[in-house]
Amino acid sequence: MKIQRHGAVLGLVAASALLLSACGSDNNAPTGGTNPSSNAASVPVECGGKTKLNAEGSSAQKNAVDAFVQAYQAACPGVDLAYNPSGSGAGVKNFNAGQVDFGGSDSALKEGAETTDAAKRCKENPAWNLPLVFGPVAVGYKVSGVDSLVLDPKTITAIFSGAVKKWNDPAIKALNGSATLPDKDISVIYRSDESGTTDNFQKYLKVAGGWTKGEGKQFKGGVGEGKEKSAGVGQAVGSIDGAITYVEWSFAQDNKLSIAKIDSGAGPVELTAESAGKAIDGAKIKGEGNNLVLDLDSIYGSKTAGAYPLLLATYEIVCSKGYDADTAKAVKAFLTAAATTGQAQLADAGYVPLPKAFQDKLLTAVKAIA
Repeated sequence: MKIQRHGAVLGLVAASALLLSACGSDNNAPTGGTNPSSNAASVPVECGGKTKLNAEGSSAQKNAVDAFVQAYQAACPGVDLAYNPSGSGAGVKNFNAGQVDFGGSDSALKEGAETTDAAKRCKENPAWNLPLVFGPVAVGYKVSGVDSLVLDPKTITAIFSGAVKKWNDPAIKALNGSATLPDKDISVIYRSDESGTTDNFQKYLKVAGGWTKGEGKQFKGGVGEGKEKSAGVGQAVGSIDGAITYVEWSFAQDNKLSIAKIDSGAGPVELTAESAGKAIDGAKIKGEGNNLVLDLDSIYGSKTAGAYPLLLATYEIVCSKGYDADTAKAVKAFLTAAATTGQAQLADAGYVPLPKAFQDKLLTAVKAIA
């Protein structure tokens, strides 16, 4: 199941256009509309270089990358990109090891060992984090007879840390009025592989719910059963009555999971394109220059009415300089196609198309790759 709320998606894109207006003087408000395809024809894809690229990483962006590959091949016949959705951790490690042309990650490179290793891989030049895909993370569950569920950040934190063990726990009942909740064990399903989705989820819980278990790409809750990749956790919850997980919206939809509404203090908020758009309004850029790292902490802690706060941005990690000429040309061609015509299919795949202002910033960075 893919997004069918086209009107809501248009509302999301319009709302998302405000993303950069809150980012300081370097990020001006958009002009010329918010439709990411509106200037696609005016941005030519300069084809050439190696005909087959290799990349790997975030499984959350796999469906988006499939759309990007189609756009790349339409612009540059005879080319291809092989993408292995091995998880964000593997994507970063194998990019830094020089085994792939770029890596996909739901979290930006961490300052320290990751950025140092990336610079070495890029011949002592910095790597850039370029977000191509925005997407909400669903708190997906399957409980017989419970089609509607409200959770707040503290209760979500308690569930994923093992403090709340039953579906009829008083903390859950207090948020759900007269709803009938079963006396059933909660089966937590988490990502067993290193995952940027896990990293973002634990950051959200820390900011909004008081999570003390730790952060990073490995789940630190100490409870539940691990499954590999987004598809794995989605399929597991879909087959277990009483299960719950965190997973990208498109995978929750694909596996027909129920999705909890989140009450951050201003009332329950359903995950929709419009509610995700309201949350994106608060995003800021903390990276410098063409390193477009987003600061999502203000979103995670937001109590804005109608805003769904649990979001992630998926990055392509690339060398600013240091590629050979053929690789650089092909990487730039792929990223240009992805950032322009490739955005057109994202809404139907459960993602958020790039707002126009951010698309322009991204294209400036891509052009600067050498």
